[in-house]
Amino acid sequence: MKRREFIAILGSAAIWPGVAAAQRPSVPVIGFLSSASLSASQLLLNDFRKGLAEAGYDAQSVIIEYRWADGRYDQLPALAEDLVGRRVQVIATAGGSTSALAASKATSTIPIVSIMGSDPVKLGLSASLSRPDKNVTGVAQLLADAEVKRLEILHELVPDVKMVGYLANPNNARFNEQRSLVEQAASGFGAKVRVLSVTTKAEIDAALASVSSEDINAVLVAADPFLFINVDQIVAWAATQSLPAVYFVREYVRAGGLISYGTRLGDALRQTGIYTGRILAGAKPADLPIVQQSEKIELSVNLRTARTLGITIPNSLLVRADEVIE
Repeated sequence: MKRREFIAILGSAAIWPGVAAAQRPSVPVIGFLSSASLSASQLLLNDFRKGLAEAGYDAQSVIIEYRWADGRYDQLPALAEDLVGRRVQVIATAGGSTSALAASKATSTIPIVSIMGSDPVKLGLSASLSRPDKNVTGVAQLLADAEVKRLEILHELVPDVKMVGYLANPNNARFNEQRSLVEQAASGFGAKVRVLSVTTKAEIDAALASVSSEDINAVLVAADPFLFINVDQIVAWAATQSLPAVYFVREYVRAGGLISYGTRLGDALRQTGIYTGRILAGAKPADLPIVQQSEKIELSVNLRTARTLGITIPNSLLVRADEVIE
């Protein structure tokens, strides 16, 4: 298959209803790059569009070229290059730092508004949060940096846990660092960590099927876009195994997961939309400070799932919960 045909199939470019690039050449074109999938992100895209609207750009005033990697991170560079080749005015990225890095490597001139799952300074995307010095700005969610805190919540939930299953994607740029931090934190309360490495849906099935023979009695799901696009599969498995699991975003809890600790993806996408609109209106990335969401991390608890699993949520967690599903 030729490269252009492959990109067309994988990217599935989408244009907002009633707008055609050939008919409306003056309409600004936005590139949207994500390591996740359309199906997993459909509802969240509404928040991105709300942000655009707040900045003065409605459905009829822009064209959006979407590119989805569907969890295959190695496809991101080609998808980013394709957007650059189409000469979009700005590139918005979602699905973690991998998308932001791919876009930044593809262009140093087109403005990029990214949702970054880690510290953008450490990633080399900017030397400053308050005044970005390159062509990248956006939102730093710091989801991966809260991994140890999620493990502490898991220990609070299951004090006698001895073996933690760590469901993670080795293709994630921070996999080795996060695994090491989780293992060190677990040893602090006398637990061991069994890493369940997955990169495909089939590997998720295989890894989860092995859990019952590994004496794993609790699961920590790593902050990773590929795992996010498989929310239903992971939550259903945890239910069938009657295992307590802690997740990194509330979407898992709303799908029936037990507990999550992380920032709201919808808020980040809305802010990304606002910044994208402001750049279309003439702002430069250096004019837009990188927004940190680390101070907005929320705890969500599903009491229905807790009752099904026969788990009592400690009051110490309930009083701190920002969202409780009865």
